[in-house]
Parts: sequence; structure tokens; C-alpha cells
Amino acid sequence: MKWRNRRVSGNIEDRRASGRKSSRKVGGISAIIITLAAMYFGVDPGIIFSLLENTGGQSSSVQQSTYRPSAEQQQLAEFTGVVLADTEDTWNMLFQQQGIRYQEPKLVLFTNTVRSACGHAEAAMGPFYCPGDHKVYIDLGFYQQLKTEHNAPGDFAQAYVVAHEVGHHVQNLLGISTKVNKAQQRMSKTEANQLSVMLELQADCFAGLWAHHTQKAKQILEQGDVEEALNAASQIGDDRLQKQARGYASPESFTHGTSRQRVQWFKKGFAEGTMQGCHTFLSL
Repeated sequence: MKWRNRRVSGNIEDRRASGRKSSRKVGGISAIIITLAAMYFGVDPGIIFSLLENTGGQSSSVQQSTYRPSAEQQQLAEFTGVVLADTEDTWNMLFQQQGIRYQEPKLVLFTNTVRSACGHAEAAMGPFYCPGDHKVYIDLGFYQQLKTEHNAPGDFAQAYVVAHEVGHHVQNLLGISTKVNKAQQRMSKTEANQLSVMLELQADCFAGLWAHHTQKAKQILEQGDVEEALNAASQIGDDRLQKQARGYASPESFTHGTSRQRVQWFKKGFAEGTMQGCHTFLSL
């Protein structure tokens, strides 16, 4: 991906120096559940926050981090800022075409742990979007995790992660997330999970839409970039993650979509480049 010497977003909030190291013992919750949830992009932060903060029998000790970013970390921070700037350009244009104003999100860089309007989070959870403060949160160490634990290397795979989380911000601005949340309250758990899948697949489609317009405007793609994003989407499908974690998949518990679905919707957004093409919902 061609990203060097391009605009870096001014909406980066760097909290890496204030990160805290923690030693936490969690009792009463299966470690596999926490691990599986941490693998997901766009996971509802409130669920995991509640598990981590309210579980009985947990003990923790914290100490102030002496984190000092390396040259590599600073490069990753700059890269993330460039991707965020590209999402700003794309969504400002698309919202303007519809006669509405796009409110740019902040992106918070943190180390180890962070406090958001949605609660407390740890880096193991992965990147997430908090609708309560309109901010995307990411520990840059996740990029290495994406490469080694999810077998999804490459800078465009990393860009896909950022674009997906910004996609959740777009859903929040358009009122889609609110409609989904209200509808889920009237449904069974299985039906509510199906709506969650639709929400996540739309964020994947919005990530593809971002790639479409950024490539059209700036010619950022290099050979193999799209394949990196598609591989990342495939690696974090519910079916693949559940089979890796416990040997089998339970479709009724899916909240993000299968590998095939995630690839399909990213490709659709990339090919069509329209918000209308990203309508994953049958009805609300």
C-alpha cells in the first residue's frame, strides 16, 4: 500500500504513554470465551467490559507503564493516521453527496489498557469502536497479533481493520446501530445474533467501499494488497475462529459472519463503491 508522504489525520489521540500494565486473574469465566471474543473485530465492547469488571473472584495489580515508542511503533502510528485520513476523505465526500455532514471520529492509540465511554478495555480485546464517545481504539501491537495469530500479514490487512471500525462509526452516525440495538431487545438471542452479523458485514462492506474510493482518488494499491484484506476478512470469520478455538462451529452463536460472508461483503463494497450496495439488512 502506498501510504508514505501523505496526509496524516489530525484526529489521532495518542494515549500510549499513559497505558497501564496489569496482572489480572479472572475467576468464573472460561478463558476460551475471553480469547474468542478478543479475536473479533468490532466486538461489542460493553459485553467484554462487563465480564472483566464485574466478575467475582478477580484480583488485579497495576503499575504505571514506562512505554517508549520505538521507531517501528512510530511508523505504525503514522500509517494508521494516513489510513484514518483516507477514511475521512472518503466519508466526507459520500456524506456531502447526500447533503449531510460527516462527523469525523477520533482514533485513540493506547498501550495495554484504556478507559473509554464504553468502559475499561485491554489490548487483548483487539481494536473496537465506542459509540458513546465516537472514538476508535487500537493498541498498535494488534498488527503483530494479526500477522502471527491470525495469519493475516500486510499493511492493507491492517488498513482493513481501521476502515472496518470507522465503518461502525458511520453506522452510528446514520442511526443504523441504534435501530439494530432496539430491534435486538425484542428478539431471541439467536435472532439478535443474526442482526449483529448483518451489522458487522455492513462494516466490512463499508471497508471495501473505502478501499474503492481511496484507490480511485489516490491510486494507493500495490500488487497483493486486495488479497491481504480478503485474507484478513477470511481469517476472522466466526466459523473459522470457533473451529480453531473448540473444534466445531455453532452458527446460531455467530455475531460477525462466516469467512465466506466477510470476504463477499468486502468485495462487494470494493467493486461497487456505493452505500446502497452495502445494505446487508433484510429488515429492521
